[in-house]
Order: sequence, then C-alpha cells, then structure tokens
Amino acid sequence: MTWSEMRPLLEQACWDTLYMVGWSTLIAVVGGLPLGILLVLTDRGGLLQNVVANKVIGQIVNIARSLPFIILMVALMTFTRWITGTTIGREAAIVPLAVGAIPFFARLVETAVREVDHGLVEAVQAMGGNTWTVVRKVLVPESLPSLISSTTTTIVALIGYSAMAGTVGAGGLGDIAIRYGYQRFETGLMWITVAILAVVISLIQFAGDYAARSLHRRGAHSGPAPKLRLLKAAS
Repeated sequence: MTWSEMRPLLEQACWDTLYMVGWSTLIAVVGGLPLGILLVLTDRGGLLQNVVANKVIGQIVNIARSLPFIILMVALMTFTRWITGTTIGREAAIVPLAVGAIPFFARLVETAVREVDHGLVEAVQAMGGNTWTVVRKVLVPESLPSLISSTTTTIVALIGYSAMAGTVGAGGLGDIAIRYGYQRFETGLMWITVAILAVVISLIQFAGDYAARSLHRRGAHSGPAPKLRLLKAAS
C-alpha cells in the first residue's frame, strides 16, 4: 500500500479517534467531577455525611470500573442503540466510552479532592461559607492541578479504549490497525498507526503535565494567607 493510499485512511481515522475521545472526555468530566466530589462529601466526616449513600455510590462506581471495556460495549449495546439508533460507528462508540470513563474519572477526582488541606475547608466554614462555597472556592480550585492530571490520565485511557472500540466497527485508528494491519497484513500501515498513537499520547501527556505543574507552582507561590484573604473577600 502506497502513502497516497494510506493518507486518506489515516486522516479519517485520526479525526474519528479525536471525535470519540473528545466527546467521551467531555461527558466523563461533566459526569465524573460531581460524582467524585459527592463521594468525598458523603463520606464519614464529610460536609454531607451519609454513609449509606456513600456506600451505594461507591459500589456502583466499583462495579462499573471492574468491567473490561470490551464486555462493557457488548453489555451496553441495547442502551447504545436506544441513544444513537445504532451500535456501530463513532457516535455509537461514544456511549460505552463515556459510561466506562465516568466512574474511572470519578475515582481520580475523589483522590484529588481528598488531598486538599482540611484547614482551608474549616476556615471557609468559620467565615460562614456553606457546602457549595466550600466546593466552589476550596475543593475544586485547590485540587485543580491534580484534576488536570486526572483528566490527562482519563484521555490517555480513552484513546486506548477507542482503539478497542475500533475492533467492533467504531472506526478510528484501532479499526485501521485491525482491518489493514492485521487482517490484510499491511504491516507498514499498522506501525504508522502505532507511531501516531504514541505521538498523540506523548503530546497529551506533556501538555497535561505542563498545565498541572504550572498551576501547582502558582498555588505554591501564593501561600495559604492570600488564599484565605481571597476566600474571605469572595464570601
């Protein structure tokens, strides 16, 4: 296969992969961020302590995370058809990608939020701040570097998931690698696909690490006193 034949296939595959990963990442962040924060707030000693709710939510998250992605795709076929009207193609792949990524990202959010200094939470409460104020002014801003790292990890995982989705007709780079690289023995095309995935993942990881480090340095330079003054002014 010549480069002129490979190029349109690779361009379409790259666009399909970015489309699937982009939308599923957005849905994962929108669904996983509040879920992860809720796991922290409802835990023992949390601002909304509710042990029963915490256990139920935690168990649902654990079950969803325990399913291998290929099994999750099959299990969600009826739901996917109900949402998108089909079980193949990039739009259909977004459904299991997002469903699999939400609990994954929620656990990362939970870990990030738990690292926030509890003294800042107590300070905001002493100023009369309610739970929403604590979440908006302390938990999310203070955990932002870790949240960016968590988002980066989720995007990298979703790229791997999207490659698996390609094996069942979702399109993307995984589909190219299977149909042409494996089934038609186009080894050159397969290695080009591997190289593209490696470059894309490296760039995403670099950008995510750079953004997280920049925010962490900015937060470290500000110190706790300016933060408390800003929180007091905002409350």
